[in-house]
Amino acid sequence: MIAPILLTFLGTGTSQGIPVIGSNHPVCLSRDPKDQRLRVSVHLQWQNHSFVIDCGPDFRQQILRGQITHLDGLLMTHEHNDHMAGLDDVRPFNFMQKQEIPLFGCARTLEAIKTRFPYIFVQEDKYPGAPGIRPEIISAYHPFSLGGKTVMPIQATHGSLPILGFKVDNFAYMTDVKSLDTKAKQHLEHLDVLVLSALRHEPHPMHLNLTEALDLIKELKPKQTYLTHISHLMGFHKEVSEALPEGVFLAYDQLKIEI
Repeated sequence: MIAPILLTFLGTGTSQGIPVIGSNHPVCLSRDPKDQRLRVSVHLQWQNHSFVIDCGPDFRQQILRGQITHLDGLLMTHEHNDHMAGLDDVRPFNFMQKQEIPLFGCARTLEAIKTRFPYIFVQEDKYPGAPGIRPEIISAYHPFSLGGKTVMPIQATHGSLPILGFKVDNFAYMTDVKSLDTKAKQHLEHLDVLVLSALRHEPHPMHLNLTEALDLIKELKPKQTYLTHISHLMGFHKEVSEALPEGVFLAYDQLKIEI
């Protein structure tokens, strides 16, 4: 029997989060908690395993809010700041678990992280309070084992930057997507659950807008899709949700789904 996955959206916002600092946009002033979005990240649990995809600047707040007390590994989609700036806050897990935390990402992403956090990866005279991180290089379409499940990295393009999404069982997480090639689409057809980014209504050079995301969903035909990496320019959660087609939902922070 396949162990079910419990998916928790730790954050569903874009790189600035919502509310945006100093913004008087109506969505940024909304009192609806579903309009308040930390930077994009998800927590995956099955059996006794616990993994987080992306580790942005809100990581500490997300972990505390989600009452996550154990971490078996981090999966990184790419090296932009809103996806990796919280890496130092892995330290409490090192102290509690008394072991390094594996960090899975493509070679380019891991090199960028080493440049951003050189003190974590030095081999000699390492600061004793630095996080313990074990880099694990992965690449698109080369599956690897994680907690007894097989993870398939799926390549997407974020503007012109190749990035990774992740497919586990019949679920896939694809954020910061602008386009998918034929091979990626073949791996993503007819999923039970697809998480896909959709930034706003207006076109954007680096991200799918809502129309592009909905067109891609029609092509891939998942049973359910949850949209994430959402800007305040998308509009109010309640209004956008009511306008979405059947089977498509606007994700929000702390939403939990069993897959």
